[in-house]
Amino acid sequence: MSPFEIRGLRGRRIRDRIFTAMVWSLTFSCLAVVFIILFYLFKMGIGSLTWALFTQGPKPVGEAGGGILNAIVGSLIVVALAAIIAIPIGISVGIYLADNRGRKLSDRVALAIDVLQGIPSIVIGIVIYIWIVKPTGKFSAYSGSIALAIMMLPPIIKNTEETLLLIPTTLKEASLALGASYFKTSMKVLLPAGIGGIFSGCIIGIARIAGEVAPLLFTAFGNPALTFNIGKPVDTIPKVIFTYASSPYDDWHRIAWGGSVILVSFIIILNTIIKIFESRWKVQF
Repeated sequence: MSPFEIRGLRGRRIRDRIFTAMVWSLTFSCLAVVFIILFYLFKMGIGSLTWALFTQGPKPVGEAGGGILNAIVGSLIVVALAAIIAIPIGISVGIYLADNRGRKLSDRVALAIDVLQGIPSIVIGIVIYIWIVKPTGKFSAYSGSIALAIMMLPPIIKNTEETLLLIPTTLKEASLALGASYFKTSMKVLLPAGIGGIFSGCIIGIARIAGEVAPLLFTAFGNPALTFNIGKPVDTIPKVIFTYASSPYDDWHRIAWGGSVILVSFIIILNTIIKIFESRWKVQF
């Protein structure tokens, strides 16, 4: 090799090592920040995870003790109802976009989904307040669920669309050639083949809304009493954390830390489920 070739090879190796070191450094920095936050959160909140926190409602202002049973139940109701609303709609829109890619209407729908994904959650809460809360004259769990369902749609639609695009068109063509209707082809061929990615999108959507508080301030509002009525205001864990963390009472601060641990643990569990499910049901074509 000539001296110029040797010099160029050395330069490429040096640049490669520098770039590799930068990638590892940035990756470690991001992971370090995440672990520091989680460590501090669990350090402050793990001691607040008492039996009373899960089985009791809030105590009157100034009185020690109490729990967030009403907020836990309220969060489950709101998130479950939002998932019931958003998942069928999101999967249906994802199927449409995957089958009609490149058409004018589908391009406009895809653009609308991208815009929806960038809308701040508090704006969605205000819109639902004007559309539902103000005409009905009351806050309610279902109005909060509708706001959260709107926020769930983009990840569900995107994951469904991208997953179905990975499935060979020959599967769909074979099903249609055998006389199956478009509905049966979608339900019994396409969706089972792409269940891994679709399920992951649904879980990502749930994890996306689990910690939202801004839209619930205008819709579900909050309720210190335990209720299962979706037509009444309900409390949620993010709302309790927001209220208790900004209060002047140390006992409320303790409860807020405990609620934060519960919420973060729930999100970690959801993301773990996503990884396990993807590894077992990954579409391979």
